[in-house]
Amino acid sequence: QFVESGGGLVQPGGSLRLSCVVSGGVIKPYVMGWYRQTPGQERELVASINSDGSSTTYKDGLEGRFAISRDNDRNTLFLQMNKLKPEDTAAYFCNGALSPWDSWGQGTQVTVSS
Repeated sequence: QFVESGGGLVQPGGSLRLSCVVSGGVIKPYVMGWYRQTPGQERELVASINSDGSSTTYKDGLEGRFAISRDNDRNTLFLQMNKLKPEDTAAYFCNGALSPWDSWGQGTQVTVSS
């Protein structure tokens, strides 16, 4: 089970830190990722991190503004988002990055607006 939190309404240029607590399993062996989805669009992978946190990848244009991290001892994934833009508005979800589990959390809504 994935429980995402930390979203909200923020002005352009602002920051948010998302968290995802995973229960019912351990994330340590897995490449994990953050996804986002807007209404009518496919869910897209925006950032991923390898099992020990030593390597990260980002959707084009997000590196430098977004930073993914993980705490395997707490079974938790994080996404630090800085310099937010209106186009970052979406529901954000976490899951496996290479082979997502069938079950998704409810996500956390991020709205960037003045």
